Amino acid sequence: MLFFDPMYLMLLAPALILSLWAQWKVKRNFAKYSKVPSSSGLTGAQVAKSILAGNGLHNVRIEQVPGRLSDHYDPASRVLRLSPEVYDGRSVAAAGIAAHECGHALQHAAAYSPLVLRQTLAPAAIWGSNLSWIFIMAGMLVSSLRSLTWVGIALFSVAVLFSLVTLPVEFDASSRAKKVLPSLGLVSGSDRDGVAAVLNAAAMTYVAAAATAILQLVYFVLRANSSRN
Repeated sequence: MLFFDPMYLMLLAPALILSLWAQWKVKRNFAKYSKVPSSSGLTGAQVAKSILAGNGLHNVRIEQVPGRLSDHYDPASRVLRLSPEVYDGRSVAAAGIAAHECGHALQHAAAYSPLVLRQTLAPAAIWGSNLSWIFIMAGMLVSSLRSLTWVGIALFSVAVLFSLVTLPVEFDASSRAKKVLPSLGLVSGSDRDGVAAVLNAAAMTYVAAAATAILQLVYFVLRANSSRN
């Protein structure tokens, strides 16, 4: 079985450890700074509204969406969706996350090239990620279908590229958030460390996802080469 291959576990172990650490860091920092009131006293929704209005983005709606840390910006609908804790929260964490999602709206308005590329890759990445396993498993399990392994690897490569393109998109959104919050007077100097801690921890989850995808691709290539030999 693929998932019980010792080489797979050994190769992916660093990325899995990084992923677990990043998730723990996000939860820890969010919990910590959700208890710290922001100096502005505004809710996450109000922070987002101020940022969007301050940048002339009056065509972007703000909605509340169920779930914890389910915040995201939908470029297709031009909707910024915030989780209840962020939408109604008046904390440093809520301000930081709301500003980060606004960062994506600012990217969209400016036609930020990595975001445009990610949007273009998204459909192919979803199909590639889902279908790649079928081709890879079929090629590895049936010797007469071995060439299908490389088809699967090619499909999975699109998902890996999507993960890599996501990194500059997320880092840039956080950078924009860290700049726009103080420039609009939405956070004070004492709030900045908390905003940075929350956003930096969140960024590491994307680093971990990219590392996992890359190492999975390496594993598939190694297995395909060993099967051919």
